Amino acid sequence: MQRLHQQLGLVPERVQVDNGSEFISKALDRWAYDQHATLDFSRPGKPTDNPYSESFNGSFRDECLNVH
Repeated sequence: MQRLHQQLGLVPERVQVDNGSEFISKALDRWAYDQHATLDFSRPGKPTDNPYSESFNGSFRDECLNVH
């Protein structure tokens, strides 16, 4: 994120975090605070909040992890 900011001068207004409110990364939390960005947490038990990530995780598991 820092490199994106340095190269393009852009910072996202909102970052969607798939870990729910138990997410405790102090580094990301501090970065978001310093950049005036909002961390948007997924609701617990609501995979529809982030369908692209859920779809990728399911496909990756089926096609790669379960095979090996």
